[in-house]
Amino acid sequence: MTTIQEGTTERESMKRDYYKLFINGEQVDGSNGERTKIYNPATGELLAEVAKATKEDAEKAVQAARDSFDNGKWKITPAGRRARVLNKIAEIMGSRFNELVELEILNTGKSLAAAKGQIAQAIEDFEFYAGAIVGHGGSVNNVPGQFHNYTEKEPLGVCAQIIPWNYPLMMAAWKIAPAIAAGCSVVIKPASLTPLTAIVLGEICHEAGVPAGVVNILPGSGSEIGNYLVEHERVNKVAFTGSTSIGKDIMARAAGTVKRVTLELGGKSPSLVFEDADIEAAVDGSLYGAFNNTGQSCDARTRVYIHENVYDEFVEKFIAKTEKLVIGDPFSKETHMGAVIDQAQLDTVKSYVQSAIDEGAEILTGGKELKPEGYENGFWYAPTIIGNVTQDMKVVREEIFGPVVVVSKFKNEKEAIALANDSDYGLASSIWSTNTATTTRVANQIQAGIVMINTPFSAFPGTPFGGYKQSGFGRELSAGSLDLYTETKSIMSYFGSRPVNPFGL
Repeated sequence: MTTIQEGTTERESMKRDYYKLFINGEQVDGSNGERTKIYNPATGELLAEVAKATKEDAEKAVQAARDSFDNGKWKITPAGRRARVLNKIAEIMGSRFNELVELEILNTGKSLAAAKGQIAQAIEDFEFYAGAIVGHGGSVNNVPGQFHNYTEKEPLGVCAQIIPWNYPLMMAAWKIAPAIAAGCSVVIKPASLTPLTAIVLGEICHEAGVPAGVVNILPGSGSEIGNYLVEHERVNKVAFTGSTSIGKDIMARAAGTVKRVTLELGGKSPSLVFEDADIEAAVDGSLYGAFNNTGQSCDARTRVYIHENVYDEFVEKFIAKTEKLVIGDPFSKETHMGAVIDQAQLDTVKSYVQSAIDEGAEILTGGKELKPEGYENGFWYAPTIIGNVTQDMKVVREEIFGPVVVVSKFKNEKEAIALANDSDYGLASSIWSTNTATTTRVANQIQAGIVMINTPFSAFPGTPFGGYKQSGFGRELSAGSLDLYTETKSIMSYFGSRPVNPFGL
């Protein structure tokens, strides 16, 4: 057992051969000694082994979180003091920025530029909630007669947070920061493929002064550990980012204990390019919107609809720039796109592209597996553009989660809006037009939680992130997210000179 000293600078290297569970402020082995092998997606090589949690370990983690919440002082620590700890977390992360970037790249195969941006935002998340919690509180409300009403915000309790593999550290920060800022305790279940930086983040939280038991990291099977946490009667809330199918299952399981749920689920987001758009800007933005993070992003704009009068110009330039993307060494500053996460996901991408071919679509560029020099054993796929599609095709309707985008024409604004909204999902969307009247009208009619106008960027600390329809519910990343981790208590008091006697007896 290795203990990280709270409030000190004692620490291990982030690169290890073996990572343990983090429960109640301690690194511990799994109860049955089993380990999960973690591979580098870029090379296919073994990266590390991670302790695999069991239900017994999950119970210990929930108990640690429960005790830290019920009997500990974190929930009653003044907001300003909690804020100082969150800022200390950000400070430690900043001091170890390069280590975090390196570990994230090794575990995910993503590009250096992508990893740097995501780690930077993870740091900013803690800084943002350090400020947001200080101003978060109740209100005084007007009521008739000789009554006084006010509300208080109280931390919700123990929160189970289930993290996806595409943004391991950033998603962990999105969830941990508001929860502990609000005074909650958490049990984090990172993705089995990418648990390393989440484990390290738990250790950093403790090092910064978060009390033992407030943050617990529990790598293990989603179907076993995730379900156990979702159904646990002593867990008050579940926050999940991942597929819509698993989100539906979580809702059903959480219903048994009527626990609060936040879901950020899948997407099949559109990008609308109008006739008056700055075509160069639209091409550049659509390139990033589709292929950033190797297309493994819930907000990827993978349906691009272009006005028929500029379709040929846009597509020609879009193809040309797509074919210039640098794919290979994730640690190179020149690399634009990294690896696909594993063989299973690579096979999924390939099957979707084949389905498009079978249904009569046309591969405009890409459509093949890659073997970059020096990375022949990794999982790589060419950025792919598919044309001649119809709305009923699988590649148009279903989330692929890879570097595949479809392009199609529209005739007018009404049709563009109809095409954009013709989806079970409603997470993000982009609009490209130089006419502010057009962008305002269209933005007001798009069924999506995030609308980007003349930009591919969807998320900054302080801006709500979440979806409509089957993309989930609840908003993360903003000050309003603190409400997801607090209860609102209404307190009514009477200050009249005579006792209240409603029945007149």
